[in-house]
Amino acid sequence: MAGNPRIGILSLQGDVREHEHVLQGLGADTLRVRRPAELVEVDALVIPGGESTVIDKLSRSFGLQEPIRQAIRDGMPMLGTCAGLIMLADALTDAAEGQQTFGGLDVRVQRNAFGRQTESFEVALIVPALGAQPVRAAFIRGPVITAVGPGASTLAALPDGRVVAVEQGPLIGISFHPEITGETRFHERLLDSVTSR
Repeated sequence: MAGNPRIGILSLQGDVREHEHVLQGLGADTLRVRRPAELVEVDALVIPGGESTVIDKLSRSFGLQEPIRQAIRDGMPMLGTCAGLIMLADALTDAAEGQQTFGGLDVRVQRNAFGRQTESFEVALIVPALGAQPVRAAFIRGPVITAVGPGASTLAALPDGRVVAVEQGPLIGISFHPEITGETRFHERLLDSVTSR
């Protein structure tokens, strides 16, 4: 690939700047994606944390839902964190009325599985695919993956067995926020997916 990879960050709602900071620190160019014309300009897409119901509604209002679904079908690498994981899930156990996702990950996800924001926590998470050094994972009203289908593979689970990170081809979905703990390896894995295409 000529030049730096250009990574889009879906910028309808959520913690966009934190992802920009991580990606730019890794040498990537970033573009805030709010419209279909911007999506076609990027090599990969980050779907950040925020409110999945709001991201869903705004993606439809801005005409982005079907272009993102098509980009997934076309093999564009994507990283979904927290609400982004919800948006990449094929199924939800507790969807709000009328809530839709982009899909792509063969998983079922439960929203807000860890309670209120006051019950947020950090944990040292073992992610074998990222090496021996544990991941500092911050869970803030995060979802949990309640079922992993044959198309997806588990990257990490909590000690109690709850799955919190999955991968399926060039798609990565995680329940937590690496962008606020200084953890860069998931973003690096996304960039690796771009350069290996």
